[in-house]
Amino acid sequence: MYDPTIFENLKVAFENHVYDLDNIERKIDIKNRVDLMDLSVIARAFKIEFTLADQQDITVEIILDASLEDLAGEILEIGNKNLGCTLELKFIKNIQNPDLQCEEIEQAINNVWEDDISLTQTLSFAFGTELSSYKNTIEVKFDQKINEDQISDISVFLDHVLETLEILFKI
Repeated sequence: MYDPTIFENLKVAFENHVYDLDNIERKIDIKNRVDLMDLSVIARAFKIEFTLADQQDITVEIILDASLEDLAGEILEIGNKNLGCTLELKFIKNIQNPDLQCEEIEQAINNVWEDDISLTQTLSFAFGTELSSYKNTIEVKFDQKINEDQISDISVFLDHVLETLEILFKI
């Protein structure tokens, strides 16, 4: 019998929780969903993008990745204890004052997520248009891999994602 991988189990758990937030609780609106198998490096990726239902200006994308090493190690039952998936959040927000707002965003995200994250903010704008705002891509990468042991934490994790969206909306 087929035994699903850590990636498959986490992907389904995330999908279930996120779709409940959209369809049952009506707290969010899902904008996009991607389920990839990258054959060039034999890796898996799952991405789901959404906004708060009442605040469409800021999006978040949850990104779950599994590398060849993690997938093969699990399927071949190699004794590596550090098998799992990487988890990342990508928030997109328009800002007008990067010197002030980027610092506020960094402080707010560090307050919500505390330790074990890497935070990157990348600013961009459309060339040839009047520069009135920047697109800020805020990447939050979690340092530790996750596995099925964290499935019960997904609900709390998503509460933190919603809290972050609400805080970013106010900045």
